[in-house]
Amino acid sequence: MRIGDLTAATGASARSLRYYEEQGLLASERSPGGQRHYPESAVARVTLIQTLLAAGLSSSTIYDILPCITEKAIRTPWLAGRLRSELARVEDQISSLHRTRDILAGLVEQYAV
Repeated sequence: MRIGDLTAATGASARSLRYYEEQGLLASERSPGGQRHYPESAVARVTLIQTLLAAGLSSSTIYDILPCITEKAIRTPWLAGRLRSELARVEDQISSLHRTRDILAGLVEQYAV
């Protein structure tokens, strides 16, 4: 499937797909004319990458964990531990945002006219 077909199937932009390739998250073959061609399995892989990005994971973290997610045979407790540490990171960010919101709400109340 060509890049436009993969874009249509996943909603990912062509620019995103090229970025995923640059990061080693997605692979394509090139036609003699230089066009990218993806296997049908690329739809599921791009969908997974999008889910992991939406979960707040960086592309480098996704690169590290993707093989363990896609290949059950190499899945180890390391994967769960890595995902737990990412969850803890997000929970810390949420706590920090709650503190920031509370401070800002106090300032609004203090200086409201």
